[in-house]
Amino acid sequence: MDRKYYSYGKERFGEGRIRTICLPSSEEVFRAIAEEMAAEIRKNNAKGEKTVFIVPVGPVGQYPLFVDIVRREQLSLRDVWFLNMDEYLKDDRTYIDKDDRLSFRGFMERTVYSQIPAELNIPEEQRIFPDPDDPGKVLRTIGSLGKVDICFGGIGINGHLAFNEAEDVSAAEFASRETRVLPISRETRVANAIGDLNGAIDAMPRYAVTIGMREILMARKIRLGVFRTWHRAVVRRALFDEPSGAFPVTLVQEHPDALIYVNDVSEEIAF
Repeated sequence: MDRKYYSYGKERFGEGRIRTICLPSSEEVFRAIAEEMAAEIRKNNAKGEKTVFIVPVGPVGQYPLFVDIVRREQLSLRDVWFLNMDEYLKDDRTYIDKDDRLSFRGFMERTVYSQIPAELNIPEEQRIFPDPDDPGKVLRTIGSLGKVDICFGGIGINGHLAFNEAEDVSAAEFASRETRVLPISRETRVANAIGDLNGAIDAMPRYAVTIGMREILMARKIRLGVFRTWHRAVVRRALFDEPSGAFPVTLVQEHPDALIYVNDVSEEIAF
């Protein structure tokens, strides 16, 4: 298959099917995400409206910056809902322990919620994770809230958003996927093991619960951040390949308000 786009320089990103902003460093990518989170909350607070975000654990560099903004500005999160994208599961398809170093629930508690003063913090009942025993919970929550303001996220090695692993199906079929339990691909387990466990592939969980592309695409805005060396290839395929379940992020091409923040890896071609 012809993959000429892997040799495209960043000057061609404007020809891609998803809007991009190229920033000079990963720090600037994380800062842009944190500032957009805070700006949306400020806007909705001023109107007396709730704010609903779908949020990832990857990228994560935005969270300390976001917490700093909240503390510095005394920004109230009392009317904010965080719908986390996913969580690792044990082989019996139950959550990994919250104190496991890989737990996304544990990460959010340690890095976000425990760092915000109680009077400003997101109420516990507004901190939502997909539930392997109740996959419909996320869609019901979105339905009751009436919206998702912004879906924030990253892009996986095989183009996945959340843990929506690649499938050889049409864009339309993949776009209908909802919250579910699924096996994690070996490619994803390898990439995550390198980043999180110093290469201990055998220690990586084999299953996850994830929100679906349906929930992601419901968001009014989608904001993705890429920052790893291998994102050179991933972002180019995201921008220029045809939409399909074989590289899930390509479905975002059809979203009316999607943006990818790219760090300095954009300076170099993939190959």
